[in-house]
Amino acid sequence: MKNRQKKVKLYSEIVYIAALCILSFSVAMTAAADYGVSMIVAPAYIISMKFDFLTFGQAEYVFQGVLFILFCLVIRKFKAIFLTSFLTCVLYGALLDMWRTVIPAFNPSVTTPGDFSTPVRIAMLVAGMLMTSFSVCLFYRTYLYPQVYDFFVKGVAERYNLNRTKFKVLFDCCCLLLATALTLLFFGEIKGIGVGTLVMTALNGVLIGAFGKLTDKCTTITPAAKAFSAHFDLA
Repeated sequence: MKNRQKKVKLYSEIVYIAALCILSFSVAMTAAADYGVSMIVAPAYIISMKFDFLTFGQAEYVFQGVLFILFCLVIRKFKAIFLTSFLTCVLYGALLDMWRTVIPAFNPSVTTPGDFSTPVRIAMLVAGMLMTSFSVCLFYRTYLYPQVYDFFVKGVAERYNLNRTKFKVLFDCCCLLLATALTLLFFGEIKGIGVGTLVMTALNGVLIGAFGKLTDKCTTITPAAKAFSAHFDLA
């Protein structure tokens, strides 16, 4: 009889923090690569380019705040605990702005986005895409609510018994359409989105599903604070 692979036990709270750090770092990296940010953050990125008084992270607060209201309308329910998804957004936005400040290569006031050799830009795009998908996969496996984008996908899929991977792809496509409309409205041309955005739109949902299967095979993610985690039930 073959021995079953022993899974690594991880606590949800640690996984949540890791996901926040990885996601914010990867978004800062893809923005610096300048092949187009992911379709999910593209609307906020375009808003930040249009309105100079908003940082990328602050534009995320605005956009995700609107999305949060839409989420409550779609699932026809509101709980105070749902607001922790916006708290995740605030933490993510603060980390995103931090990475774009402390790392010169990511800081647009120090290094012009895309001011790297083509191989470096491609490597940054690929690494950012993989890290983004992995971080979302981690968020889905912790009881703590992810930022509003992923909370929307997770909550609506659970509420209406939808395939989460397929719904994620649909959601990504809708964000891409919105980003395209915004950039044409604000600038009359395409800014902030590009070939990298299209690649991520096509592959993000699939990569999240693949990372999810690998994560489930190798790890067991469980709450350290079990009583506290019960408050996050979407039902």
